[in-house]
Amino acid sequence: MEIVIQEIPAVVETKPAVIRKPEWLKARVPGGESYSRLRNLIDERKLHTVCEEARCPNMGECWNSGTATFMILGDTCTRSCGFCNVKTGKMHIVDEDEPRRVAEAVALMSLRHAVITSVNRDELFDGGAHVFANTLTEIRSKLPLCKVEVLIPDFMGSEEALNIVLNAQPDILNHNIETVPRLYRTVRPQAHYHRSLEVLERAKSRGFNTKTGIMLGLGETAEEVIEVMADLRAVDCDIFTIGQYLQPTKTHLPVERYAHPDEFKMLKEKGMEIGFKHVESGPLVRSSYHAADQI
Repeated sequence: MEIVIQEIPAVVETKPAVIRKPEWLKARVPGGESYSRLRNLIDERKLHTVCEEARCPNMGECWNSGTATFMILGDTCTRSCGFCNVKTGKMHIVDEDEPRRVAEAVALMSLRHAVITSVNRDELFDGGAHVFANTLTEIRSKLPLCKVEVLIPDFMGSEEALNIVLNAQPDILNHNIETVPRLYRTVRPQAHYHRSLEVLERAKSRGFNTKTGIMLGLGETAEEVIEVMADLRAVDCDIFTIGQYLQPTKTHLPVERYAHPDEFKMLKEKGMEIGFKHVESGPLVRSSYHAADQI
């Protein structure tokens, strides 16, 4: 009897197709006189900017228009968000002289709007809140007319730490929601959606202008984004930014989709309809984009 041996086709592993970046996501290469001056000041004073750490596509435009985002408390974060290009680890030290150097850079550049943000420093007793407050105080002493926006972490939900920052009287209290609740475990594993809403609610209860932002392209739906917008309006958030997530390296979360400019336009219109005072929405929008105009 003849035995027939049937060949089993080999299983070939295929990598997921890389989604090509559309034309509308091209940004200008940073340049210009103001950009170069700020670049030199940052290097001389050993400062960090989130513009560089996050590879922001609008860095040149913002720096040349008199807006810059300084990242205090070091360049190492205690959290490991799947979208963020900032390295993870522990700093152990706090540079208490950093507020003075940031303020000097702000004054020398005659900035009209400075954004102060930081890495998460969950190992510190106040999450670094006092360094935010000291930076605000130093900037106000050197350049009183400069508006100061703080883009803060959640301070592990500590109201005491939040109040340290608020007592320094920032012009805008910004805390990014980043994504929709369903994706938090993947995108922001050490954060909590409702804790972030609570940060914004507490700041608003003290009379501050509040601001937050979200990224598209991580797997959310437009309907989920609109639900987040409703939650934000429920805590009376004033300003909302919407931008496209761009994968910083191959080890970070992949881009699930590139949202079309029409979707950004639709979400902006929806946001204004439900009561935000300002919605900045577009593929290249980042938290600090056009920040000076939003206030």
